[in-house]
Amino acid sequence: MSSQQALVDLSLIPTSKPSLAVRIGHTAFSIMWVFFWLVVLRMLVRAMLGRGAHPTVLLISFVLYAVAWTLVLWHAAYRSTDAPNRDTTSRERPKRLLIVGATGGTGRQLVTQALERGYEVTAFVRDLSRLQIDHPRLRIAQGDVLDYATVETAMRGQEAVVSALGHKRFLYPTRILSGGTRNVLRAMDAEGVARVVCQTSLGIGDSAGRLGLYFTLFTIPVVLPFYFWDKCRQERMIAESNREWVIVRPGMLTNAHKRERLRHGSRVGNLFSTVRIARADVAHFMLDQLESDTYLRSAVGVAW
Repeated sequence: MSSQQALVDLSLIPTSKPSLAVRIGHTAFSIMWVFFWLVVLRMLVRAMLGRGAHPTVLLISFVLYAVAWTLVLWHAAYRSTDAPNRDTTSRERPKRLLIVGATGGTGRQLVTQALERGYEVTAFVRDLSRLQIDHPRLRIAQGDVLDYATVETAMRGQEAVVSALGHKRFLYPTRILSGGTRNVLRAMDAEGVARVVCQTSLGIGDSAGRLGLYFTLFTIPVVLPFYFWDKCRQERMIAESNREWVIVRPGMLTNAHKRERLRHGSRVGNLFSTVRIARADVAHFMLDQLESDTYLRSAVGVAW
């Protein structure tokens, strides 16, 4: 029999729902975003027909929107109020590790590198076919991060969690990141798992604007506003938990080879040019945080 074993789904355990105020705020944000782009589209059509505002006015309006959106992301996500703990003394390394988002680019790197380091790894996946790794110290837990029952089942017996949760549903509001993280934190609390290392992104919280002008003025406000909004909620949820947490904010992710030489800290990033880093290097850094308290309860940027 293969060493990979899928966990059997349990009956759904009811999960806590967002408060009414949170749901109203989320709905209001979505309506405002759609309304803004309807107004922009109308102005653009009128400008093309020679009956509306000058293109320069449209450009200025768009830049103001992008700047306002950056300020929203700065305010909504976690912002460090204290310097990180610079105690670099190594801690006792956990043995059993749950990896959430194990089929993504960073997730597969986490699984591979964790096995190379000697961890007993449980990879939490929705689709078993997307993780083609067979190893005697690897177990596959099949489930949905939004289904608390499967998350709690996978959490049993673990000593730490590393999350590279992500998705590609960019164009409409979702709660996959924040809702999934809520379930992970709840299961950690129930099973007594202390440490979680979670990947988010530069460009939110006190790293707002540090993915460069292309992301600040176009990619985030136009293509990924809902995705980054949910990342903000995800970070806040982690920071308000009672777990031992580290938030890792990488620059633009690439599939390049691991360099093992990177910059890390609260001031990583660039206001003008896009900073990059390989997924392999992000995974390497995240696993290092399981054995160090250097960035305990803080958000750290990483890039080449």
